[in-house]
Amino acid sequence: MKSKSFKRALLTAPALLALGFGAAPTYAASISADVLTGVVTSAKGPEAGVWVIAETEDLPTRFIKIVVTDDQGRYLLPQLPKAKFKVWVRGYGLVDSAHVDAAPGGKLDLKAVIAPNATAAAQYYPASYWLSLMNIPAAGEFPGTGPSGNGIPPKFRTQQEYISQIKSDCMLCHQLGHEGTRLLADNTVEGWFERLKVARPLGDTVVGNHGQGVSISMMNRMTGLGPRGLAIFADWTQRAAKELPPAPPRPEGVERNLVLTVWDFAFGHALHDEITTDKRNPTVNANGFAYAVAPTTGHLEYLDPVNHVAGEIKLPALPGKDQMNVYPHNPMIDGKGRVWITDTGQYTLPEPLPLEQRSAFCADPNNKFAKYYPISGSTGDKQVLLFDPGSEGIKSIPHCFGVHHLGFAYDKEDSLYFSGDRDMVGWIATKTFDDTKDAAKSQGWCPMVLDTSEKNASADIAITPDRTQWNAPVNPLDPKPGDPTKDTRLTGGSYGMDINPADNTVWLARTGIFPTGIMRFDRGAAPPETCKTEFYESPKGADGKMTGFAAKSVGMDSKGIAWVSFNSGQFGRFERSKCKVLRGPTATGQHCPEGWSFYTLPGPKLGNSNVATEHFYLNWVDLYDTFGLGKDIPMAPGSNSDSIVAMMPETGKFLQFRVPYPRGFFGRGLDGRIDDPKSGWKGKGLWGAYAMTPAHHQEGGDEGKGPQMVHFQLRSNPLEE
Repeated sequence: MKSKSFKRALLTAPALLALGFGAAPTYAASISADVLTGVVTSAKGPEAGVWVIAETEDLPTRFIKIVVTDDQGRYLLPQLPKAKFKVWVRGYGLVDSAHVDAAPGGKLDLKAVIAPNATAAAQYYPASYWLSLMNIPAAGEFPGTGPSGNGIPPKFRTQQEYISQIKSDCMLCHQLGHEGTRLLADNTVEGWFERLKVARPLGDTVVGNHGQGVSISMMNRMTGLGPRGLAIFADWTQRAAKELPPAPPRPEGVERNLVLTVWDFAFGHALHDEITTDKRNPTVNANGFAYAVAPTTGHLEYLDPVNHVAGEIKLPALPGKDQMNVYPHNPMIDGKGRVWITDTGQYTLPEPLPLEQRSAFCADPNNKFAKYYPISGSTGDKQVLLFDPGSEGIKSIPHCFGVHHLGFAYDKEDSLYFSGDRDMVGWIATKTFDDTKDAAKSQGWCPMVLDTSEKNASADIAITPDRTQWNAPVNPLDPKPGDPTKDTRLTGGSYGMDINPADNTVWLARTGIFPTGIMRFDRGAAPPETCKTEFYESPKGADGKMTGFAAKSVGMDSKGIAWVSFNSGQFGRFERSKCKVLRGPTATGQHCPEGWSFYTLPGPKLGNSNVATEHFYLNWVDLYDTFGLGKDIPMAPGSNSDSIVAMMPETGKFLQFRVPYPRGFFGRGLDGRIDDPKSGWKGKGLWGAYAMTPAHHQEGGDEGKGPQMVHFQLRSNPLEE
């Protein structure tokens, strides 16, 4: 149901129960009015580690609660609103049981249904398991020999590069291995070609240039893989039609303590990232709205989780610009509960805007940042949007540099940093903007320059301020040594990012170029002259293979350790304190292998490779124990495995918390909020959103249901109320 008003129907939230983490209650314990409990059995006896799903459409938006059974098949669904529910069982090795009518406040034993055969059971497996049936060209076939040779373009020097292209291009938008990608009426090369020609649009209402050419884009990406590309995909779907992937494990141990609450919102629009709180202070916006952006429709979507109401707000274009090109990408909440949103739309396509028509301060020599590094080659004006829930007002803040993701520093200026520009890092001093409302006075930017001059090798000297004295940017595909007497400018896209709480340095994942790595940006005490960048690639062997490839995002823990999500299906841990070299002529990427450690996610691999079928998007570190696993736990959405993945640093082991319904949980962002620090597990949890693009690829999406917002909570045992 679409809400027409942003205001809550009820302004006061119901009080949360203050419960501790005691021993597990028995099945015979008294039953609260908002609880449903029972035992799940099948023909084989009690079913442990399966999901019990309760769903209702009696509320303003569809509401789902999901829990996992314990080792005796018992379950307890907590915090159910007053409504009529359909309840059923889903689990690996099963098929869905019949939906049973129920209401909270009672007992309900459920009969699980053993899958009649392995084929029926496999239909519930995550996409990553089905993707394991794809055979990649063997490592010995690289470098490619082109169309007249093995059909692999010569630009792919290693198997890793080829896999990186497949995973990055396809899983940029959706899972690879779910029903929408593996079930074709015609699994031939010709069938795949025809399918790409008729790709459906990204959303139900698509804006501007971003909604055009979906089929062209998909075809171009496939063409980039060479003639072997279509053959690989055709062979994969042919195998998937007659072969079965390995079976995933059921949840075990602490994974069974998970409680999922799921709401429909966004009304079928494809989403990108979500946000619920200030990541520096997770008590901000307690019990408040959860937000997400819908790029292809230009909306800010919201959910009131207390009253189960969803709605949306149309975001404005820059004054005087075309509304059709608003393309919100990433939201972030500040300490006042306001929502800052990057807009990656281009307002002057297809022609660049003349310099004299752009925001004058971008190249004004009286602006110290423009004098140091003028910005004049952009395709047009840009904006960051600021939404104030209190006034419901939206401000447009013009800026010069490119943006994508954003993050707040822990400094007195409340600096908001941005990733996304190929040549620089930019920021807005939000407190200055609040005081002055002056965009020019509130923002700054610096080029990314490495301290590679040999005179600086043993001392922390500022980089050379004269840009005419910098080495040209290094091309990772054709690296050439620079002048050792000069510093070196770095270029190339940055994507996911985070701020180090220990020193306010900005860490960014350098993605889109192989090999990728991470950057550390320090603007110093007197920018722009004091700005300095460091670059660290994943370690690379003599054979050209990297330990981990395709860095996507960075999350910083309280000790200043960088946790990096790699699309090779790994977490990378980088400790700068271990580096023997930080500056000088060799500090161009491969100068600190000793700082890296790698942890590969358990699960299937792509055929003919040792690369995981998992796909990481953004990652995040739980600095404040908002989930319940402890502080400083690195986490990421497993966007190809219907899950949130947590890496336990003390053991190096992974925990995987799956979202079994609707199938197709494709998370991008993640954050954790504390609503009531006194009420145990009920007062805190993680938040994530279904961000499949297009939304109809997820289970039920063709019926107009979803996308969904998901609240992940962790109790001390599977039966705790």
